[in-house]
Amino acid sequence: MKYHNFENGDRMPVLGLGTWKSAPGEVGQAVQDAVSLGYRHIDCASAYENEEEIGAAFNGMISTGSIPREELWVTSKLWNNAHAEGQVRVALEKTLADLQLDYLDLYLMHWPVSFASDIFFPESGSEVQAPDPASLAATWKGMEDLVDAGLVRHIGVCNFSQKKLAALYASARIKPEMNQIELHPYMQQPEMLSFCQQHGIALTAYSPLGSPDRPEFLKAENEPVLLQDTTIQKIAEVHGVSSAQIMLAWAVNRGTSVIPKSTNPERQAQNLAAADIQLTDEEMNQIAGLDRKRRYVDGAFWCLEGSPFTLQSLWDE
Repeated sequence: MKYHNFENGDRMPVLGLGTWKSAPGEVGQAVQDAVSLGYRHIDCASAYENEEEIGAAFNGMISTGSIPREELWVTSKLWNNAHAEGQVRVALEKTLADLQLDYLDLYLMHWPVSFASDIFFPESGSEVQAPDPASLAATWKGMEDLVDAGLVRHIGVCNFSQKKLAALYASARIKPEMNQIELHPYMQQPEMLSFCQQHGIALTAYSPLGSPDRPEFLKAENEPVLLQDTTIQKIAEVHGVSSAQIMLAWAVNRGTSVIPKSTNPERQAQNLAAADIQLTDEEMNQIAGLDRKRRYVDGAFWCLEGSPFTLQSLWDE
């Protein structure tokens, strides 16, 4: 397994298990299966509404000595209804209780979007708030306080544009160390990759296979199916592996981390093995030519009528 090395010496396995969309009654077993296979990086979020089941799995494995806590890398995320500085620690403590852990390895601000504490998901655009630099800075101070308290080891963001990330980076006392964003051959974001490499910020790819199992309301009619791309299929044939494994290998080969979701042990094993596939420069160049700037999770659900956001302002594109 390859690792991302943080400045303090901590190491994060570059391939982890994603848990978004893992169903209740399945996700706990999926985590146990993954750890048995050799996974040590588990990506969670309070908004996925499955952290209690994951926590039961963690507790079972740690308490029986199956795996020491120190060998696990656990990430979770601050949801959009807890951005007020005083709410950040409350939200984190709920996540720690659900996951049955004393600390997180990495805690991320899930979106640069906020809404009132009594709203889980907005039903109208009027319930969506666009944080200004001052309010984002206040949220970030709450995140920094968690590091100071020893409750999280590293902090970062998700779904931040380069512009929003640069502004936060410039004002932060503890610099963001991660941006988790949609990355795959149809959405490569090379400018973001370059910016993060220059500033010592790691990138983690979510929806690395195009998220074919995401909810139907997030899908567009006649959208391109990444797993059916002929260029990727041809490269997969050369290596004797699946198209999914080639896309995961591509993510690792370009220096990012990646968190494919699976509740199937056989598929989990294939995904884990993909981290060790070495692509040639020519193959990387072929995949580089596939970029369509195509988001499968485009954030349109934050851009309802009456919202302060448009897709352009959300992504600064």
